[in-house]
Amino acid sequence: MNPMSPQKQKVERRLAALFAADVAGYSRLMEADEVGTLRTLAAHRAIMDGLIGEHGGRIANTAGDSILAEFPSAVDAIQCAVEIQEQLDHAPEGRRLQFRIGVHVGDVAVQGGDLLGDGVNVAARLQELAHPGCICVSEAAYHSVRKLLPFAFSDMGPQKVKNMEEPVRAYALKTRSLAPALPEYAKPLPLPDKPSIAVLPFTNLSGDPQQEYFADGLVEDIITGLSRVKSFFVIARNSSFTYKGRAVDVRQVSRELGVQYVLEGSIRKAGTRVRIVGQLIDAITGHHVWADRFDGDMNDIFELQDRITESVVGAVEPSIRLEEIRQAHNKPTDYVSAYDLYLRALPCFYKMTQEGFADVRKLTNEALSIDPNFTLAKALGAYIRSISVSQCWHEPDDIRVAIRMAREVMSEARDDPTSLRFAAQVLAYSAKEYEAALGAIERSLYLNPNSAQSYTSSGWVNTHASRPLVGIDHFHKAMRLSPVDPEKGIALSGIGMCYLMLQHYEDALKWGEDALREMPGYGSSYRVVIGALVGLGRLDEARKAAGRLMEAFPTYTLSLQRQINPWRDQAFAQRYLDALQIAGVPE
Repeated sequence: MNPMSPQKQKVERRLAALFAADVAGYSRLMEADEVGTLRTLAAHRAIMDGLIGEHGGRIANTAGDSILAEFPSAVDAIQCAVEIQEQLDHAPEGRRLQFRIGVHVGDVAVQGGDLLGDGVNVAARLQELAHPGCICVSEAAYHSVRKLLPFAFSDMGPQKVKNMEEPVRAYALKTRSLAPALPEYAKPLPLPDKPSIAVLPFTNLSGDPQQEYFADGLVEDIITGLSRVKSFFVIARNSSFTYKGRAVDVRQVSRELGVQYVLEGSIRKAGTRVRIVGQLIDAITGHHVWADRFDGDMNDIFELQDRITESVVGAVEPSIRLEEIRQAHNKPTDYVSAYDLYLRALPCFYKMTQEGFADVRKLTNEALSIDPNFTLAKALGAYIRSISVSQCWHEPDDIRVAIRMAREVMSEARDDPTSLRFAAQVLAYSAKEYEAALGAIERSLYLNPNSAQSYTSSGWVNTHASRPLVGIDHFHKAMRLSPVDPEKGIALSGIGMCYLMLQHYEDALKWGEDALREMPGYGSSYRVVIGALVGLGRLDEARKAAGRLMEAFPTYTLSLQRQINPWRDQAFAQRYLDALQIAGVPE
């Protein structure tokens, strides 16, 4: 046997800084102009190979348009990645390929010079998450360089990626030259023309990690209370909570979210007693505007929330009438035990997983068994049953039960914006009662004009009701109110669907692909991409996209889509079904 055969090669394990890159849209470029694409790739590779060598890197694996390299440190890898993107960005417009680059620090196996193992897989998945011309790094790489390099990073949150059980936390790297190519959340945001505030997650001082849900739920209610003050601009819960567990400078929060004020604090719960400490900071100047402590009993929890809201609003804008503040928060239930179950359901809801939704179903059912009139729990229960159908997570009776619960919410909750937005989506998507849904979502936005989630819901309700231009506008408003939202893919997918409805297929494809990068587990985005590719006549790519859809949702079928059929515009509904059938989605 040859002593150098693979069976005899020594396998070495080590920690490495890994760099993975590929060309965005390479297959399509090759199909359009194989010779020109290969010539440009060779010129770009000469630049990249030189820079990798200058930074102490070693090219380990190459295949087609992809490169895998290792570096002595994450600092070297990221500096090299930035220089590559900056140099390639200056290539002539007609002779430029856009690379996506991922950087990770992890364990690798080295065999015959090739790099293998989970570390390599993570780097490759990060590269897939990066936007064309941009760089995406792992949490390990970020922590290695954040104090050493003069670059800003935008936290993309945990990302569910292909063939990996655990989510990967990713960070988008921001430099001056990369900024135009980055997604919206990475661009500097101007301050609104009214008092603007972000409420960061409060620290749980209870000594019991199981009380985390309670601290988070209280903060979410404070955000909702502030949001209903129409004279304010309030960042949505999903963006605020991307800072959870992170030591951040409030000035960084101000820059990333486009706000002047930041509210932070702590919550301690011991038995039935609760202590909440809050401080409001002018993030532009760094000055403390207000600080206070609130003590009370669990039975007084809604009063404590109101007092915090009143104190913050009074400190920032004393001219706002106290009555407007007090109208901003209604007591959702008389039963603290039912409210506690609802708070436990919220983190399960935000997981956006089948298991999480099953837990929401159970906890909201328990809350309603205590208080059948707890409309907020009923609305959430209706919504997760409705959306479970689109995600193929549903139970046989879900559509009927969701519609019944949503109609009950409509008769009970004329002044709760959160309940109304949940009910509106169920009525549009599952019941196809478009006028009732439009009325509910319009009232939700009137009651809470700062709700990113209501604007996202409105975007979808208007899309289902064949009002795509309104839908696009409302999805964009949602993204401004929640600039770093881990669920941003829902709004991006909605914009793609609107352009699909308008038969602007290039735009639909762009937004659908962006949505998939943001949230690979959201089913609608796959269908937007399929519809756009069929509309553009790119049928081979459409079939591949359908394959990815079926891999992610094996039980999805055309017959299920016909059953859902949420579109008021029946001509579009037929085009939508035809595209899925052409792409090979099974009957």
